Amino acid sequence: MSLTESFRKAPSTIAIVGDYVPRRCGIATFTADLLRSVAAEAPGSNCFAVVMTDRPEGYRYPDEVRFEVRDRSIADYQLAADFLNVNQVNVVCVQHEFGIYGGPNGSHVLSLMRELRMPIVTTLHTVLSNPKEGQRAVMEEIAQLSDRLVVMSEKAAELLRQVYDVPEHKIALIYHGIPDLPFVDPNFFKDQFGVEGRKVILTFGLLSPGKGIEHVIEALPAVVEKHPDVVYVVLGATHPNIQRDQGEAYR
Repeated sequence: MSLTESFRKAPSTIAIVGDYVPRRCGIATFTADLLRSVAAEAPGSNCFAVVMTDRPEGYRYPDEVRFEVRDRSIADYQLAADFLNVNQVNVVCVQHEFGIYGGPNGSHVLSLMRELRMPIVTTLHTVLSNPKEGQRAVMEEIAQLSDRLVVMSEKAAELLRQVYDVPEHKIALIYHGIPDLPFVDPNFFKDQFGVEGRKVILTFGLLSPGKGIEHVIEALPAVVEKHPDVVYVVLGATHPNIQRDQGEAYR
């Protein structure tokens, strides 16, 4: 029996830790898609989410969310660890991004991970090439506590090896991917948006300073000089956390 076949047949309890819809966050969407995909691949399993909540009123989460953590309350992380241990979860999959967990450099998540008694698989959404001291310390402990680290690019895997000294056997490369949709001639959509016949550069998703959109804008004059038919489309709302703290200053 292959590993995939045994995974599908084994009755397992799988918990995924991260943000979750309807919170407006790319990782929230990713976490929800991951949970539903894992549940579909292992129909006999019990899959649920432990989620980070960033506002006092919370969110109207779907039924698969079993535990909410107030992201700035370190006590909630410890309670979440107790919840996962008591429910005899077989494996925990942590979605890691520095900005979604409380504490300096998102260090509160370590309070949860240190107490878990089951294997941990951590998906790294950001791997920094030049981490600050605190960021490095958090990442190194996450790597130590995790049984496997999932990255989405060969560059991220290279950084784990070279910058953080993570052994090769701990690293799994799974490309991010997109929904499987039928191909449509790009000109069909270009016509709708008034850019037919142009070369389109596209940035999409929630806008925040970490995306580096301003660097593309600064580079555009030199690009347009050589390619006059280029147009840059920035598609997306301002990230709710940025809007809450800074308004629309970045936009």
